[in-house]
Amino acid sequence: MNQAGAKVWLNGELVDWDAARISAMDAGFLHGVGLFETLRAYNGRIFRLEAHYERLRRSATALRLPLLPDAERFRRALEEVLAANGLSDARLRLTVTPGRTQRPDDSGMPVTPTILATATAVSPYPREFYEKGMTVLVSAYRQSTGDPLAGHKTTSYWPRLTALREAHEAGCGEALWFTPENLLAEACMSNVFVVRGDVIQTPPLDTPVLPGIVRNLILEMAARDGRTAREAPLTIHDLLDADEVFLTNSVMEVMPVCRVERRAIGTEKPGPVTAWAADQYRAAVARA
Repeated sequence: MNQAGAKVWLNGELVDWDAARISAMDAGFLHGVGLFETLRAYNGRIFRLEAHYERLRRSATALRLPLLPDAERFRRALEEVLAANGLSDARLRLTVTPGRTQRPDDSGMPVTPTILATATAVSPYPREFYEKGMTVLVSAYRQSTGDPLAGHKTTSYWPRLTALREAHEAGCGEALWFTPENLLAEACMSNVFVVRGDVIQTPPLDTPVLPGIVRNLILEMAARDGRTAREAPLTIHDLLDADEVFLTNSVMEVMPVCRVERRAIGTEKPGPVTAWAADQYRAAVARA
């Protein structure tokens, strides 16, 4: 993507994309210590901003990341970088690291955080994925409650990117992660829902999985509409025997999954519950 003329918000200032600099001693660079949020803006409005901030705050508390920006600074950074880039519909990202360490082997936490906000045009998933459903890979990697980073959106993303690259090399759009106990967790970049009959299910947060913003929205909308939706442990058999499967995140929104590797899901076409979820998401955006 050509970023000529683009601006980023870095530690309170708007600067050119290619002029943005952080310290070589930044803990995010040296040790992968950091949190981030990916958000969507529609018609100049940032969708579910408060929910994203609350998730960031909970993770910062749990992982002891000091000096998280307050909610107002979080909002201002994103709104300023959105306006500076002249974007109305955009993919936003806010990244927070502990900042500069005193030396490369310093085990103590820095005290001045690095805060970076970016805004870019949305690179949509292929239309064919929404019309015919995505194919996903079952990853060989495992997600465990023994990992202190599980369930948090951290900058230590290499394992997810590795699994996603393997999925792409196999002709798949995403990769599903299971636990060491063979329970379905989530995908590399998204939460997963499994539909059987009229029942919508998704793995519980303590699987562990990320508390996705769109995931939570779908559960809220199901409760409002009187649909049966629940968090429940799920196995590979629940996945493969499902009538429908779909993924959710802030960029893909609601993505139908119609094949797990070579195995078709249901009729191998996006189903009515997935269509309902996508409609509810669009309606929530319109109301925001």
